[in-house]
This record gives sequence, structure tokens and C-alpha cells, in this order.
Amino acid sequence: MKVKSKKFNWKNLAFIISILLLIIPQTRTPIQIVVNQIKAALFSPSAISQSRQINIEPFSYKLQTLDGGQRDILVGDGSVVFLSYWATWCPPCIAELPSIEKLYEDYNNKVTFLLITDEDPKIVKKFLDKKGYSLPVYMPLIKTPPILFERTIPTNYVIDQNGKIIIKEQGASNWNSEQVREVFDNLLVTD
Repeated sequence: MKVKSKKFNWKNLAFIISILLLIIPQTRTPIQIVVNQIKAALFSPSAISQSRQINIEPFSYKLQTLDGGQRDILVGDGSVVFLSYWATWCPPCIAELPSIEKLYEDYNNKVTFLLITDEDPKIVKKFLDKKGYSLPVYMPLIKTPPILFERTIPTNYVIDQNGKIIIKEQGASNWNSEQVREVFDNLLVTD
């Protein structure tokens, strides 16, 4: 009688290792960031169809800067705004920041960039310095307008000069794409 020997199954071992790495907190976040970076590289936001675009009433967003200063920024009345709700502990947020940084480098003189977080400014500053980002990050001093409030982060908006939401995107995305740049360029031509 012949006894069958069991072959070692690499797929099962890889699956078990993957599960263990996701359970261990020190390895979970880096793995989630890589997965979200892959997703962001594959997915680029696009404009909402005109029939689904929503107008918001112009409002003054009262914000605190990282150094403790205050700014009132008018949204929906005169300039194109890129608005992002994010956090330093959020893997999808971290994954899309490099693409937002590249977009900011090219459009910061033409578009108002607002990256909003509820975190401690010291934590945010340390995070930005470590990553080498120059993005303008603020803490809200007023309640987020209900039309923009979402429980999911990241949630990002592109709002035109008249307060119309042109892009609304949740989750990691590639903001430094041809599609997004085309939307910005088209909005800025009408400025």
C-alpha cells in the first residue's frame, strides 16, 4: 500500500502570514497604506455629471493654522477650492497625500487648497515634516457645513468659483491625474 505524502501548500502559508501581519498593529498600517496606494494609483476622480452637481451657499470657513493663527477662507464665492477631510492615522488618507502634494505644487497659486483635520496641530506638523509635505493643513473652528459633512475619511471636494461641487470623492485616489488636472484647467479658464 502506497502512502500519499502531503505536499507543502505555499498558498496556505502566504494566507496565514497575511492574516498574522494584518492582526499585528505595527504591521497592519503599513500594509493598509500600500494596498491603498495601489488603489489610488489605479483610480482617478472625475467630475460629477452636471445633473448631480450640488450648489453650496458661500460660507466663510473659520480655520486654525498649524502655528495657532486663524484664517477665514471664503468657499463658494470667487475661487476654485480643493477641500480634503483627512487624518494622519488614516491609511487611505496617507496613501493619497503624495498625489495631492504634487497637485498642490502646480496649482497652489490658482486654487485654494484646504486640508482639514481634527487632530492635534503638533501631531500634524510632525507628520508633515517627516513626510516633507508643504500642504496647507487647518483645524476647523466652526462646525462643518452639513452639505459637506461625511463620516468617511478621506472625503475630498473640488468646488468651483460659484460654489458648485464638481468632484466629490471618498477613499484613496490619484489626485495628480490628467483627469483632475483637466477639471482644474477648465475651471480656471472660466475664472
